[in-house]
Amino acid sequence: MGKKIFVSYKYSDDNVESLPGKGWFEKTTVRDYVDKFETLLEDEDDIYKGESDGEDLSEKSEDEIAELLKDRIYDSTVTVIFISKGMNENRPENDQWIPWEICYSIKEITRGGRTSQTNAVLCVVLPDNNGSYEYLITYDSECNCMNYKTYFLFPIIRKNMFNIKEPVTTFCKNQTVYHGYSSYFHMVKWEDFIKDYKSQIDICLHIKDNIDDYEDLCKKLEA
Repeated sequence: MGKKIFVSYKYSDDNVESLPGKGWFEKTTVRDYVDKFETLLEDEDDIYKGESDGEDLSEKSEDEIAELLKDRIYDSTVTVIFISKGMNENRPENDQWIPWEICYSIKEITRGGRTSQTNAVLCVVLPDNNGSYEYLITYDSECNCMNYKTYFLFPIIRKNMFNIKEPVTTFCKNQTVYHGYSSYFHMVKWEDFIKDYKSQIDICLHIKDNIDDYEDLCKKLEA
């Protein structure tokens, strides 16, 4: 059975590594990564894309935003967030498209007598201009774990990470190390995602099936 996938991303962000096939003077943007992902989808899978270039929230009410996003997100079962270095602008969270898209992905929305379920959520971290993920993810060889610079993320993403009710943890260098699927918002590097996107989405669907193992999701945006 095919999956209905909603992709949330910063359309014009070019703080990403250049993809093969682009001309010398052509800038790679996050949209190019979304297009690359779309070419890999199976015929029965559907993809719904989020923000378009130039969309402005400043003159829209919360109700208007809600109606726009309900149309885009309602029938989807999985939300894939493409995380890029320039995705988070220096503006309030509730004045940017991506947080709203995430918010309505995890809300239960009633429409035509039918209520949608909370989506599974996968965060795909894209490499920056230098091909590095270290703006968000670093590897600690001593503790054999990944460190996440969550302060970089939108609050709605950050607050839905490391939120399992009964975490399996160890301690290293006076820090807590989480094991297993400790976050409802599962995070993966692009290089691992593109090798086998289906397995990564299956992990998120497994997490969704066990949503009661996680604290109540944060669905409120910061002003």
